[in-house]
Amino acid sequence: MTMKRSKSINLQRMRKTATPLATGVAATTLVACGGGQEAEVFANVDQCTDAYPELRSQCETAYEKALQQAADSGPKYSSMYDCSADFGNDNCRSYQHGSSNWFIPAMGGFLFAQAIDNRRHYYSSPVYTSYSRYSPYYGRWTTVDGHDYGRARYGSRVRVGNDAFKPKPKVTRTISRGGFGSSVSAKSSWGGSRSARSGWGG
Repeated sequence: MTMKRSKSINLQRMRKTATPLATGVAATTLVACGGGQEAEVFANVDQCTDAYPELRSQCETAYEKALQQAADSGPKYSSMYDCSADFGNDNCRSYQHGSSNWFIPAMGGFLFAQAIDNRRHYYSSPVYTSYSRYSPYYGRWTTVDGHDYGRARYGSRVRVGNDAFKPKPKVTRTISRGGFGSSVSAKSSWGGSRSARSGWGG
């Protein structure tokens, strides 16, 4: 089995079939608003295309890019126990890349937005939520770099920082239980961080 095929299989396992917490969507274009932008949260390709039937291809591409970013830049744990403690039972997956075997949270959904400078281009970024009541992001959306976007509702509009869709560094080291939560707590709901470092990743 080649590394490429192994990676593909594990990306499939990262997909989590979620029951929408809320529905009802409207067209969203990136809008500069007080230094931020608007985006929309979808669980999967079908939800995205239900809202935008004419954008099937863009929804598929956005979802796959978000899934890849979650694998490359999302939090990684050395044990299923630590990952589940942060994100809840049955919400973590094993992920093998090369000689490394990690445990990562399932992608809860993805941010989707149209660029204002290129109406044919759409941005996306993965979001997570936790099902553990002990987690600071229980029932809330959070990104790979620890930004909290409020209550987890599919189809909701969220305001994101200007750097929300910029490429994120790949994460190749693990964090301990509670490590990602401390990163989320250090971030504002959108925009910058209250601390210079998130304390994990890289």
